[in-house]
Amino acid sequence: MKRHTRALLLLVPLCAVMFAACSMKKYCPAPQIKLPENVLRDKEEIDSLAMADLQWWELYTDTLLQKLIRKTLANNKDMQAAISKIKQLRYGNRAALAENFPSFSLRLGGDYERTHHYQSPVVPDPEPALRGSISWEYNLFGAQAWTARQERDKYLASIEGQRALQMSLIAQIATAYFELISFDRQLEIVKRTIAIRRENMEKNHLRFKGGLTSEIVYHQAIVEYLNAATLIPDIEKNIILKENEISLLAGEFPSRIERSEVALESMQWHEVPVGLPSDLLLRRPDIRQARAQLDVAMAKSGFYFANRFPSIRIGFEPGFENIEWAHIFRSPHLYFVGNMLVPLLAFGKRHNQYKASLEEYVQQKAVYEKKVLTAFKEVNDAMVIYNNATQNSALLLDLHKAAQKYAELSEIQYINGVISYLDVLDAQRRYFNAQLGLTRSVCEEYITLVNLYKALGGGWNTEIPEDALTRQQVRKQEKSVKHQLNDSVTIRPGLDPKESLRSVYRESLGKDATEKTERLIRQDFEPESSGKGRKKNR
Repeated sequence: MKRHTRALLLLVPLCAVMFAACSMKKYCPAPQIKLPENVLRDKEEIDSLAMADLQWWELYTDTLLQKLIRKTLANNKDMQAAISKIKQLRYGNRAALAENFPSFSLRLGGDYERTHHYQSPVVPDPEPALRGSISWEYNLFGAQAWTARQERDKYLASIEGQRALQMSLIAQIATAYFELISFDRQLEIVKRTIAIRRENMEKNHLRFKGGLTSEIVYHQAIVEYLNAATLIPDIEKNIILKENEISLLAGEFPSRIERSEVALESMQWHEVPVGLPSDLLLRRPDIRQARAQLDVAMAKSGFYFANRFPSIRIGFEPGFENIEWAHIFRSPHLYFVGNMLVPLLAFGKRHNQYKASLEEYVQQKAVYEKKVLTAFKEVNDAMVIYNNATQNSALLLDLHKAAQKYAELSEIQYINGVISYLDVLDAQRRYFNAQLGLTRSVCEEYITLVNLYKALGGGWNTEIPEDALTRQQVRKQEKSVKHQLNDSVTIRPGLDPKESLRSVYRESLGKDATEKTERLIRQDFEPESSGKGRKKNR
């Protein structure tokens, strides 16, 4: 009989929690978005291999850029704050879990009273005491469990937020780096052009003095020289500002940035396909962050739902109390208290809090659905812009070759007296503009591909920052590294075998941390597979 009673006592709260969870799924429906078959509108551009499957060091092969990205990820202040946020929410998650267990306390002290009744002498009444207490409160519909779940989902959202920040930082650094190289190339073109035009200006000055040419030709050469010279201050300003921007992203004071001396036109770039919609949804950390925040909103609604129902509070206090410390253990006492707290009348406070939390869930669901729609828009926009930039670069490359030939032929014809010097200046001007236009266009092409890589969810990996690991995870990581150090490890750029193995281990931790979120996203946007998943869960 006692066994049945105990089982019944355990079964009642368990059924209450399960009922609460089912109720919340009923009143907090999952997002419903009918996804298109393809990410892009042009089906012929789809391939099973996605661009975002490449790690950022595989896409950005410039070793100086890789070094700059690693330094940025290590020193960026926003990244350090994001890692601290992960640690903060992890501690909050542990505190919320502790609310589900009894609390223990010990009190050592005493009271000293002096009683003085009417027409009676003063009587001292010291009471030294040693008391312990155990208390536990449990909501029948799982309010504490919902609070723990809310803190856990906040923790998962913070991890995805840090990854989204990493994805953004890598894109910003790569963009600024390519722009900096482009400014260097533009400055080189302008200085080379200025040197040529200065030489032409001096030659025309001598010819004008000798009476071979008119004064207008000489002044025209001066104008062309000064037009090119006026571009230098603006380009040099842009170089310094861009270096300062990169220094800030890298968490450093303004300094010169080391970069490649190879022109952008000479750099090799990967030809990679785009990918499938399921890959897009599962790899973008901002979408997974929005999904985790949706879980936070559901857990909050669950707490306010459960908070409207009774709670059980149990207290147990053993101790010792006497008038003298020497005989304190001769006077034990014991208190046991059991209460059921039933909310009766709060003038609709708890009910309205619950209704408000449901509306907050609806708002967060709309944010999540908009994030998915925005992701598809960003990928389509980025692909259109990249294709346009590629076509523009190809045309400008042809223009550059034609303008260069035009300038060479005009110089020969001028020497032979076929055309005037003004025609030569026009050809040189067109060639100069073609060089600058090609350099800017190639830089724009690089930047649009960086944006496409970011839109597809590239630029991050599943690795959790080492600073965000728990001590237990760090110890486990150390043991894993020592155990597998002699095995074959694919060495990553800028890392030794030991660091590469640790990086792989942190990746496995990251995959475990987001496995649930990815499964929920599949349920949201793959109705056929979601039913099977729910049956397994049951």
